[in-house]
Amino acid sequence: MFDIGFWELVVIGVVALVVIGPERLPKVARIAGLWLGRARRTLASVQDEIRRELKADELKEILEKQARSLPLETILEEPAKRIETPAPGIAAERTPTVGEASAGPRESRPAAGPADRATPAG
Repeated sequence: MFDIGFWELVVIGVVALVVIGPERLPKVARIAGLWLGRARRTLASVQDEIRRELKADELKEILEKQARSLPLETILEEPAKRIETPAPGIAAERTPTVGEASAGPRESRPAAGPADRATPAG
């Protein structure tokens, strides 16, 4: 922040000692340190608040971008589409396609027996 070297601090200390005097210098230094600490804490809290506000603004922008790309109506309609499709494992009625044999509710296809199975030629 400030570019103050060691020798600049020594000069400031000597001037303060001459101007304030040796009796009051420790008390003034203590008070100056307290004020400096308060200023640093205040500055740090302001910086943290600014960072939080920037992050909140970024989050709002991200949410707005997502809302534009995926409107709420499509999100709400999506579960309705899932309900319309049958769950796996539940047999749904469907019409047979061309070339498919339709088995009625009482008809069943016989299981393939040993004669129906193809045996590899050896």
